[in-house]
Amino acid sequence: MDEPSDTPAHARGAPKPGALVAVLAFSGIVVSLMQTLVVPILPRLPSLLGASVSDTSWTVTATLLAAAVATPVVGRLGDMYGKRRMLLLSLVSLAAGSTVAALSDHLAPMLAGRALQGLAAGVIPLGISIMRDELPRERLASAIALMSASMGVGGALGLPAAAFLADRTDWHALFWASAGAAVLALILVTAIVPESPVRSGGSFDVVGAVGLSAGLFSFLLAVTKGADWGWTSGRTLGLFAAAAVVLVLWGFWELRQKRPLVDLRTTVRRQVLVTNLASIVFGFAMLAMSLVLPQIIQLPEATGYGLGQSMLTVGLAMAPSGLVMMAMSPVSAKITNSRGPKTTLMVGAVVVACAYSLGIVMMGSLWQLVVVSATMGAGIGISYGAMPALIMGATPVEETAAANSLNTLMRSIGTSLSSAVAGMILSHMTMDLGGVAVPSQDAFRTIMGIAALGAVAALVIAMFLPKRKAPAEAVRESGRVPASAGSR
Repeated sequence: MDEPSDTPAHARGAPKPGALVAVLAFSGIVVSLMQTLVVPILPRLPSLLGASVSDTSWTVTATLLAAAVATPVVGRLGDMYGKRRMLLLSLVSLAAGSTVAALSDHLAPMLAGRALQGLAAGVIPLGISIMRDELPRERLASAIALMSASMGVGGALGLPAAAFLADRTDWHALFWASAGAAVLALILVTAIVPESPVRSGGSFDVVGAVGLSAGLFSFLLAVTKGADWGWTSGRTLGLFAAAAVVLVLWGFWELRQKRPLVDLRTTVRRQVLVTNLASIVFGFAMLAMSLVLPQIIQLPEATGYGLGQSMLTVGLAMAPSGLVMMAMSPVSAKITNSRGPKTTLMVGAVVVACAYSLGIVMMGSLWQLVVVSATMGAGIGISYGAMPALIMGATPVEETAAANSLNTLMRSIGTSLSSAVAGMILSHMTMDLGGVAVPSQDAFRTIMGIAALGAVAALVIAMFLPKRKAPAEAVRESGRVPASAGSR
């Protein structure tokens, strides 16, 4: 293992675990805010940017594609050159992208800013990997659970804040606020988070990075735009075919490299493979709730099931789910420490399935939807903390960031598939409302039913995970941090 080129922060004194966890979790929440930042202004973007509805939808797609490309690359670079270094670069990208978007009045610079924001998606897996290197064993499970849950917490809490700002200020304030939060996170990380001495060394797999990026870009672009272009159109089918060919060739390349971008031999280990499959399902389930509840709350009462409320009410109704996710972090850690991360993941899957089952029958009033959303938050908060523990329990310590980044990517693929499936259902199961086609109640119930079945599938998948001998040490089983980093 290569020694770091600079003097480790440990020589200057170890950070307090509480401060380290707080700063990394705050950084994760700030990055996840970008997921819901534009939601309140999406209907207004065509007039604000002077573009078509189809073109402005790229403000969401650009962020997704940039995140998918950046996450595995940043993870590998973090293992090679320093996780803190790549964490800082990711936050700089977020601040720069937010500033560019805040200064934009046209579509092109807005898309550039949103893509730069997406490049910061690696913050959460990097933060989890830093925790593995820096924290004492007894603090690790709860810290990882909180950091992992920050992905959902930021999105849930960001929606009401973004809606509030969009209703009362100029829309550019959304991005100025994002830029300010990114700068604050940057300052805190610089002051508190040390650089890990754990490095993998080796050379960067440029061909592997280009191949994986091209394959993911083609696949996710086809998934996200297939409904607009037509699922059987030449453009969509061509992208799917290109993705399949490129990813197969990429796989052959990676297997021939001594230092691949993604260690495919590690990813096919049962524990890693099963966890990544479950992550896709949980990513699907998480976004499905975000697609269903806001529309039910906002659709007019004339539909017979819509509540006719504002976007701000939507945000306030969904905010408790973020708070519940955060509150479930210690619960997730307690289950992991006592019963193992496999049990934690299974418990989370059961709670998520229950949440969607409730949603099928409880959508008649605002309080019912709040209960459904909060129950979903509990399930996500419990399960998300188990995934990094499972991944790191079967991954060499010097490959932690890359392995966690790949797991985060699997969740992103799940959310993309969820968006595509929900979009098809909502566009085909409609009712007439004054000459306008709107989604029927059965469409929303169908989506929640599919998501509930997906959670059950995640439960079944999790059953194939191997049992852990020592749950409290799961994330350290495959390799230990050197004594200089591990003695706290």
